Amino acid sequence: MSTPPSSTQLTIVLGMAAILLLAGCTGHEPRSAGQARDSTLETTEQPPPATRGRSAGEQAAVVAVRQVGVPYRYGGNDLTGFDCSGLVQYAYAAAGKELPRTTGGLWQQMQPVSGGNLEVGDVLFFDIEGKVSHVGLYLGSRRFVHAPASGSEVTIADLDSDFYRNAFIRGGRPR
Repeated sequence: MSTPPSSTQLTIVLGMAAILLLAGCTGHEPRSAGQARDSTLETTEQPPPATRGRSAGEQAAVVAVRQVGVPYRYGGNDLTGFDCSGLVQYAYAAAGKELPRTTGGLWQQMQPVSGGNLEVGDVLFFDIEGKVSHVGLYLGSRRFVHAPASGSEVTIADLDSDFYRNAFIRGGRPR
């Protein structure tokens, strides 16, 4: 016999659903995977009106989810392509919060958050090949958005997959 979900679990699931719905209702035309966006938007893109009044983390999560399908580009931090830290910096800049450009800079500036206390918009840090070298943005319900690697695209992944569960170090929240 299973137990009903807690109010916290329901809040997370409902919050994630709202973020995904808002991300889908922003007025952008859908695009196929890898289809480039208008690069004239660059980092001046503002959060969609439906996200105003939300926390910077929630706004950043919406902006990051809207980038799903944009190609990975090493050193990229605009609509022509993102690397992992570039996606985080771009999403938070669109939400009105300046963050460092590198994974190391993000690690140093963030308030540490344990895996059990993650909130939508928290930055997730991963140990890849023995060093903190990958980040993503937490979406709730143990899922996150990130720019994984060369040859791929911005995507949503599961924090409980074997790879990411083993690589996860901690979360971080902008101060």
